[in-house]
Amino acid sequence: MLTRLRRDYADFPGQFWLMFFGMMFSTIGTTMIWPFLMIYASETLSLPLVAVTSLMTINAAAGLVSSILAGPVIDRLGRKGVMVVGLLGAGLSYLFLSQAASYAAFAIILGASGVFSPLYHVGTDAMLADLFPMNKRADAYALIRMARNVGVAAGPAIGGFVLSRSYSYGMYGAAAGLSIYGVLLLLFARETLPKEDATEKMSLLKQLSGYWAALQDRPFMGLVGAFTLIQMTAALVWVLLSVYLKTQFGISEQLYGWLPTTNALMVVFFQVLVTRWTKKFPAVQVMAWGAVFYILAPLLIAVSNGFWGFWLGMVTMTVGELVVVPRASAYAANLAPVDKRGRYMSLYGLTWNVAAGISPVMGGLISDQLGPRAPWLGGALIGVLAVLAFRRLNQRQPGDEVVIS
Repeated sequence: MLTRLRRDYADFPGQFWLMFFGMMFSTIGTTMIWPFLMIYASETLSLPLVAVTSLMTINAAAGLVSSILAGPVIDRLGRKGVMVVGLLGAGLSYLFLSQAASYAAFAIILGASGVFSPLYHVGTDAMLADLFPMNKRADAYALIRMARNVGVAAGPAIGGFVLSRSYSYGMYGAAAGLSIYGVLLLLFARETLPKEDATEKMSLLKQLSGYWAALQDRPFMGLVGAFTLIQMTAALVWVLLSVYLKTQFGISEQLYGWLPTTNALMVVFFQVLVTRWTKKFPAVQVMAWGAVFYILAPLLIAVSNGFWGFWLGMVTMTVGELVVVPRASAYAANLAPVDKRGRYMSLYGLTWNVAAGISPVMGGLISDQLGPRAPWLGGALIGVLAVLAFRRLNQRQPGDEVVIS
């Protein structure tokens, strides 16, 4: 399949394929741990769910600050170096996490991870926008998503097996995957910052002021708001579902690992096809359709009592991802002015940090107070708000990419 991709996208630059394979193998490492992190923290710390999920709020808050700073730094210093620092720093965070034994240690390490992760995510989004013209960006973002999900397909399945024996081995795998990708970028990638921007000598404070233009861009901020709502439902599923299944239904890490693996395999096999098909329609219309699946998925989780019901909920949410995520990334990149691309993509990247900072801890609080099924009903309500938010966007905004038959 990868050989076929190389043939179908032969005009894509070699640097893209370095990013493609680097993303794939580094994600195998991180997803050996990330879907099970709340289980690990919960069992290590023996604290209420709301306290454990607050660690994700710390991680997300650090990521939010980092993402705000990452945009102007990437626009000023370039994409490559910042991405390398982010990858190596995130790798060290996983290495230290293997030794964490207290709430304070978890908070500090996950806070550091939150600082480093946006550096390579925002850098990746900006670098892809640099490498491709507007009419090819949706395909590029879709392929990078597919690469990430090849890793997600393998990581949790491997992680479920490895972590049942030792969480430390999984931490080492995550650290190795991120570090190796960082070294490959350092040695073989070229800087893609446009030359007219590379000579810009504005101070960081003045660079930060460039966010004001993005905040005043109503179509862009409308997208950010709507996409944040979708990410809130997704964060609820990715952070709480593993704990919910183990504590309420006795479903082990090894069995749960097949849920994110299913998500990833669907992206691997269907993402490019779905993106090609949905490119026939306006981006905002497509995103509104996709948001409907973020209503159905948490409802299925709420009413299910066994593995296959939860599996169906994951499948349903994944369909929404296939439809929404690449189009949203391309839409954001197309709205971003060249000289502010890092800052625009940084704000767009904040959607996950905001969602992960709010949604899981709210879900933990609701679960502790109202019962374990209540957070999923809340997730469905957020999905309804997301559909309404996308429908408020004008149907034909400048971010719609050129439709290719």
